[in-house]
Amino acid sequence: MKLYGYWRSSSAWRVRLGLGLKGLDYDYVAVHLKNGEQLGDEHGARNPLHQVPVLELDDGTRLTQSLAILEWLEETHPEPALLPAAPLARARCRALAEIVNSGIQPVQNLSVLLAVQALGGDRMAWGRQAIQRGLEAMETHVSGLDTPFLCGEAPTLADILLVPQLYNARRFACDLSTVPTLTAVEARCEALPVFQAAHPSAQPDAF
Repeated sequence: MKLYGYWRSSSAWRVRLGLGLKGLDYDYVAVHLKNGEQLGDEHGARNPLHQVPVLELDDGTRLTQSLAILEWLEETHPEPALLPAAPLARARCRALAEIVNSGIQPVQNLSVLLAVQALGGDRMAWGRQAIQRGLEAMETHVSGLDTPFLCGEAPTLADILLVPQLYNARRFACDLSTVPTLTAVEARCEALPVFQAAHPSAQPDAF
């Protein structure tokens, strides 16, 4: 498998975590977003939206969108599980992941920030507000958590989405004192070798 990504892309980071937790090997191919490499025809042939990540399978099939890729990994490599076994618990886990995937990350993505700036807005203030609001909603959902990770005794889809978003929160100078449960879970995740290996600073294209 080949993973086309960018060291600081939170969406690509999610897929690195999923592959790592599943114990799957892959080749990493950097797509330099800051240099606009994703906008070229070569990457456009991989993903018409000109985004990362793209997971290219051994037969040449290409998968896009981080949650779709993670769901594919779960269906094709079910152990260790990224979702709880019980239907209600699975729904809760997916809901926590979607707070990040639908409610936070797209609103503070680079293309949106550039549009805000082009309209005369403060891109940092915009991103900070979106992230703060979403993380505080997530904190409310997990208040009183009695497990080490968001949905149980091991990291799941929810934790995979959380950790990169907290990294972005710090880049935007968010107040993380309001989300102590989330940062405690993050610390437990970051103690695991898989999370350390997937961190942006550990990627070959990091700068």
